[in-house]
Amino acid sequence: METTRSIGVTEVALRDAHQSLMATRMALSDMVGACADIDQAGFWSVECWGGATFDACIRFLNEDPWERLRTFRTLLPNSRLQMLLRGQNLLGYRHYGDDVVDHFVEKAAENGMDVFRTFDALNDTRNVERAIAAVKRVGKHAQGTLCYTTSPEHDIDVFVRQATELRDIGVDSIAVKDMAALLKPQVAYDLVKAIKDEMPQMQVNVHCHATTGVTLVSLMKAVEAGADVCDTAISSMSLGPGHNPTESFQEMLEGTGYVADLDKVRLADIKRHFAEVKPRYQQFMSSYTVETEIFDSQIPGGMISNMESQLKAQGAGDKMREVLEEVPRVRKDAGYSPLVTPSSQIVGTQAVFNVLMGRYQILTAEFADLVLGYYGSVLGEIDPDVVEKAKAQTGKEPITVRPADLIDNEWDQLAADAAALPGFDGSDEDVLTYAMFPKVAPGFFATRPEGPKNVGKDPAEVEAERVAAAAKDAGTGPVRTSIKYEVTVNGRKHSVAVDPA
Repeated sequence: METTRSIGVTEVALRDAHQSLMATRMALSDMVGACADIDQAGFWSVECWGGATFDACIRFLNEDPWERLRTFRTLLPNSRLQMLLRGQNLLGYRHYGDDVVDHFVEKAAENGMDVFRTFDALNDTRNVERAIAAVKRVGKHAQGTLCYTTSPEHDIDVFVRQATELRDIGVDSIAVKDMAALLKPQVAYDLVKAIKDEMPQMQVNVHCHATTGVTLVSLMKAVEAGADVCDTAISSMSLGPGHNPTESFQEMLEGTGYVADLDKVRLADIKRHFAEVKPRYQQFMSSYTVETEIFDSQIPGGMISNMESQLKAQGAGDKMREVLEEVPRVRKDAGYSPLVTPSSQIVGTQAVFNVLMGRYQILTAEFADLVLGYYGSVLGEIDPDVVEKAKAQTGKEPITVRPADLIDNEWDQLAADAAALPGFDGSDEDVLTYAMFPKVAPGFFATRPEGPKNVGKDPAEVEAERVAAAAKDAGTGPVRTSIKYEVTVNGRKHSVAVDPA
């Protein structure tokens, strides 16, 4: 009798799916209704926190990210909750002192986090070592990460060497993180097999975006090579710069000797929930569907929608193509860093500056730090002319030590600074919120009593737009614009669209 190997699935609808498709704007209130089904569907883990969600919560949604985590912990009692942690960057955009890293991991675990997928944008193991140790100390699952990329400097042997470094610092599993949908099928097989050959007992998770259209096949080849868990998104929150559909992955495995044992009835209910929610966020949706040019630009799914909106905000929406062409040139100049937060934002923003103002006429402070080594080491050679410009602009010299070695313990000072802010609640969680986003947190603390905001369109408005569009498509004559009213019911404002008679 043929044996069947069970493949775990990590569902990403509650975090990376909406980060990639709609710039992380989905409100918690639009997720809670799916949690009971998600909790019972049979997933290996549920990714629901970290990445850009922390930033988006306080910047756009007036929502406490710690309360979001506690809510998920309550609503998903049977699930492993998973987050994406940027190593020494935590969830901010700079390196933090080791004491802040320790505090963050302790508080995340205390508030309900189980699996810490920990990565460094440059694959510099020195930058995840402290966070991994902190996760192990609180008894949670420490997942080390290989940020997959392609360049003249990257090959299978390089990634296997990095995987062994992660093993040696004590990770419980290894994730291959393909944030830009660059992992082609044969390479997926070769990479996973090479890791498994080197460390047969190590659990390997594979995370792929769908942007280039090839990665569902890559997941199949990864499974054949020995992958244990794959990341997917429920179909109504999948594809484009997002991820491969959960249901499609499960169906693909049938009859192959591998099985993803998920409850199809629950999956259908999850799909319906997000299909109803998704139209409310249409204004944030990325226009990308399948984009094989990403093999050249390497911009990850979560960055595309944000870059589009940034350019439009500057009145330069027509420059997107030029920026996409400039990104790989900037990446080469910076030593072929993988493009994932924060390096994707750093390289992407510099590419925007180069297109709008001329090449390296102005270096962002972050890009200057990147080429000077203040984010860690890269595999390739950094353009010496760019290094000289960075030195001249910043007055800094290049470094080769672990960047955090130059950062003193800073918890006590951050706690004192946070305590002086109106609305600070006295918790370590609020100190960490301030530490991550010192410019945004003060405003959030002040407005927090007003409660979370939902930036999606009101369902009545979405329905009115749908009816108007259908009438226009049907050619039933001129479409009259709905009249919108603001009404207050039980203290809550609602937008109501009424079609003229």
